Amino acid sequence: MREGMILEHDYERKAEILKAIAHPVRLCIVHGLLQEEECNVSKMQNCLEVPQSTVSQHLAKLKAAGIVEGKREGVEIYYRIVDKEVKKIIQGLFEE
Repeated sequence: MREGMILEHDYERKAEILKAIAHPVRLCIVHGLLQEEECNVSKMQNCLEVPQSTVSQHLAKLKAAGIVEGKREGVEIYYRIVDKEVKKIIQGLFEE
């Protein structure tokens, strides 16, 4: 693969990550709720104070972007960040 193609791919992936987290609810999910631990939709809903359907819609966008994945435990699904690049980006955004 040519260097230009690698560079272009890197920018495209970072842009996709930024688009996926560029909403206050999704940013809160990845920073406030999933940065350190796994979390289920019920906990997210309670913390965010939004309807379950809203949380699910935002999680679907994060899943489609390859940022989070869910692990079923009984009737609950616990979500976690699977993209290490996202963790770095979030840490950079919220550095003090």
